[in-house]
Amino acid sequence: MIPSTVGFLDQDFDIEEQPSLTYKMDLDGDSIRGFVDEQEAMKQTVFRILNTERYQYIIYPWYYGIETLDLYGEPVTYVVPELERRITEALTIDTRINSVTDFEFDLEVKGVVHATFTVHTIYGEIKAEKGVNI
Repeated sequence: MIPSTVGFLDQDFDIEEQPSLTYKMDLDGDSIRGFVDEQEAMKQTVFRILNTERYQYIIYPWYYGIETLDLYGEPVTYVVPELERRITEALTIDTRINSVTDFEFDLEVKGVVHATFTVHTIYGEIKAEKGVNI
């Protein structure tokens, strides 16, 4: 029997946002214990997105993570604006993140661009950072 979709799309659907409850990652101890929700869950999300190289792991969809490997060897004048764009693009894929602002770049360590910025989420602001070898 062929499945029928007649009348299926005419129905009214209620779209609900799923809670952000997730497992708590202990980044210092390399373990997972308990649960976190809302802003603490968002901190973990930001950390995971910024520490996952895009297209490198088949477990993640193609839009998850950030591309940084191709920035190696590029001039600082290219890396700084490109890193800002890539961080913003990577994080705003998550519907709970409204915007990414207040970028500051530290070039004191030779061969490293270190960015600090503010992530505006539906649960409040989060300060975050990302360093890239160039």
